[in-house]
Amino acid sequence: MKIGVMSDTHGSLFYFKKALNTLSECDVILHGGDVLYHGPRNDLPEGYNPKGVVEKINEVNNILIARGNCDADVDQMVINHPIQSPYVMSQFGEVRIVITHGYTDSKEATIEKAKNMGADILVLGHTHVKELYCDENLVVLNPGSTSIPKDGTHSVAIIDIIQTEDELDMNFELIDINTGEIIHINED
Repeated sequence: MKIGVMSDTHGSLFYFKKALNTLSECDVILHGGDVLYHGPRNDLPEGYNPKGVVEKINEVNNILIARGNCDADVDQMVINHPIQSPYVMSQFGEVRIVITHGYTDSKEATIEKAKNMGADILVLGHTHVKELYCDENLVVLNPGSTSIPKDGTHSVAIIDIIQTEDELDMNFELIDINTGEIIHINED
């Protein structure tokens, strides 16, 4: 099973489409929040078109969305998929994934909550910076931002779960949505 992961689209139809294109072969898509709104800032992302993102996201049948700090109650009135807060928990075979934007608690507290929920993978957003590392038996993944990266690369992630009778294998890729290249990051 292939699971696509994106976050922090902030109303950019241009980058939302690029993200969907990169994740087109995924069975399900997880969104880490901050879907439509960008806030009262001057630096709007390229292709800022929240109404267009609404139309496009409503065409997607296989998406789970965590609520971000820029997501408003009114967004749920136009998006056909539940925007869940503060956590979305989903089971894919033997793999449990918890998704949260990551702004309500400290990162350490969020990681502990995910562990207490029995998660194998914790998906975060909010920082606009890619992360991929293990904290004990929990994989922590932040795909970065599709539209306003703070680390220089517009990105998404793919989780590939390969489950047989005897074995469970998970592979993770962070992908530059402009070039399609796999991004390698060094974690301390």
